Amino acid sequence: MSVTPPTLTASSVPSPADATRAVVQDFLAARLAGDTARLTALFADEVDWLLAENPAVPWIRPRSTAAECAAQSAELMEHTVPEHARASVDAFLVDGADAVLTGHLSGTVRATGRSFEGPFALRLTVEDGRITRHHLYENSLSIAEAVSDRTR
Repeated sequence: MSVTPPTLTASSVPSPADATRAVVQDFLAARLAGDTARLTALFADEVDWLLAENPAVPWIRPRSTAAECAAQSAELMEHTVPEHARASVDAFLVDGADAVLTGHLSGTVRATGRSFEGPFALRLTVEDGRITRHHLYENSLSIAEAVSDRTR
């Protein structure tokens, strides 16, 4: 019996965009599951992390290593009510190594019971199967107000 190896065609080799899409989908699944170990593996050793620093919000701070970036998800869950967390993705665009997701997010801060909500845009860059850029743009004013002890 002889076995003929499969013939590779251009369509059977994943494109850079396909590879990026797969990593981003894995990232979203790990984030949803709260799988810090998987998130750490998905982030590169050094990450270009951008999330407008907000000293009043414990989970919003500078990060640069895979472990720090992965820990953000767990820190967010410590300070918010997980049952109230919502995120929807309106668009998932991929161009080579870059992906952009837009949508809407909302949640409730555990310490104050106040809610936050607003649109978001997330830009990720994937190189060699790992996330090297994580830039998140969100309604930071709504989040800061929800964390604040002051009444609105």
